[in-house]
Amino acid sequence: LAARLINIPGVSEVFKTGYITYSNKAKRKIAGVKKGTLDKFGAVSPQTAKEMARGTALLTKADVTFSITGIAGPDGGTAEKPVGLIYMGCYVCGTTNVKEFHFSGNRAKIRETAVAAALTMMRQCILEYYSQKTFGKKV
Repeated sequence: LAARLINIPGVSEVFKTGYITYSNKAKRKIAGVKKGTLDKFGAVSPQTAKEMARGTALLTKADVTFSITGIAGPDGGTAEKPVGLIYMGCYVCGTTNVKEFHFSGNRAKIRETAVAAALTMMRQCILEYYSQKTFGKKV
């Protein structure tokens, strides 16, 4: 996701930092995910996606943060959490939304589809926040 964003000229005006918290330890130490959340729900869960988005917002003081956690494969899937299961969290000015996605294909296809979905979700969350802030006001 960060690689896609930084391909846009001028993005440095709004994109300040990004974290890859691949391990559970990094999710705890950098993204602020509680050990209890990881123990109870696992790294691939809506709870973890939510805590990652909120935690990085607290860490960076950003208005908008985004998290992605999932199983891109080819290995690592289970019957309960199959390859292609992705959770995304979007934090915008105090509100966090989480969505569950199921993508198919090989690892590269799942990752690329997830990035496209993340950009769409991020846009929707930001637009929803600002439409609520300006509802009834002259813009």
